[in-house]
Amino acid sequence: MNRIVMRKTLAEIAEFIEGEVIGDRNLVITGLCGIKEGQEGDLTFVANSKYFPLAEKTRASAIITPREMTVSGKSIIRTDNPSLAFAKMASLVLGIEHHQIQGIHPASAIAPTAKLGKNVAVGPFTVIEDHVRVGDETVITSGCFIGHHTSIGEKNFIFPNTIIRERISIGNRVIIHSGTVIGSDGFGFTNHQGALEKIPQLGTVIIEDDVEIGACVTIDRARFDKTSIGRGTKIDNLVHIAHNVIIEENCIIIAQVGISGSVRVQKNSILAGQSGVNGHLTIGEGSVVMSRTGVTKSVPPHTTVFGFPAKPERIAKKVNAHVQRLPHYVKVINDLKKRIEELEAKLNNKQA
Repeated sequence: MNRIVMRKTLAEIAEFIEGEVIGDRNLVITGLCGIKEGQEGDLTFVANSKYFPLAEKTRASAIITPREMTVSGKSIIRTDNPSLAFAKMASLVLGIEHHQIQGIHPASAIAPTAKLGKNVAVGPFTVIEDHVRVGDETVITSGCFIGHHTSIGEKNFIFPNTIIRERISIGNRVIIHSGTVIGSDGFGFTNHQGALEKIPQLGTVIIEDDVEIGACVTIDRARFDKTSIGRGTKIDNLVHIAHNVIIEENCIIIAQVGISGSVRVQKNSILAGQSGVNGHLTIGEGSVVMSRTGVTKSVPPHTTVFGFPAKPERIAKKVNAHVQRLPHYVKVINDLKKRIEELEAKLNNKQA
């Protein structure tokens, strides 16, 4: 298995993740792994109590654990939040790999009017058009396209074959995965004498700081003004965000979600996989749209909805439970219908 090379002592790691070493402080760690896949030299973690029994069985050399946990025969690092601590280590290790991409590759095409900051890296076959600005320490890997007058901030990482169209604004510390298109035209047409005429899309897309965008995501530019993705929002693969959508801070948008034009998703909301939202609606702050839900009306803040059309979760689950019992209900109705017919026949016979 290919591994990203690292070499740090347990003491160095504990300092970085603000943990406490119990065991060999000088133990050298060379890799990260899941608790079931551990090998000698690896560091793993355990946060969920159902995995606690695996802690003493793992072949990993050391474990990041909760503060109260002890593991016999293993060196551990106690932390307040093992999942977060391990994520910080993973980010550090990925940083080692990403920093191997350095400099401007001679096979890239960069316009003379483009301005690149310090320590910017550009991979082969990437095109950067006129008047683009790229901030310090941003990495744009191979086969990307950056359209004219686009601004990209500092410390971003853009994976291969990403397209960022003209007049787009990207903040700082943004990660964009392969195959994503930012700033494609919004889906705007008008019917004129039986033919569909294209409506020009004059707006832009603004991606704020600390956003991560998955692979093969499309974010359409606005007809006017902007489509925007708020600070800290995370978008999974295969998501479509239409023109003039506003997604506020710290939202989670999961795979295969479709958001129609002019929707506003307020902060700290979650749209689960394969859910869809009709145009011009509002998803209230802190709401959850469950998987495969079709939202046809605005959702109040701090509400969980489910089903099609979307209903409050409690009601939707009750409706779904009844749907699953439809064969039983049909049998009961048919039995009752038969008994009514028999009673009516007896009554008619008596009257005769």
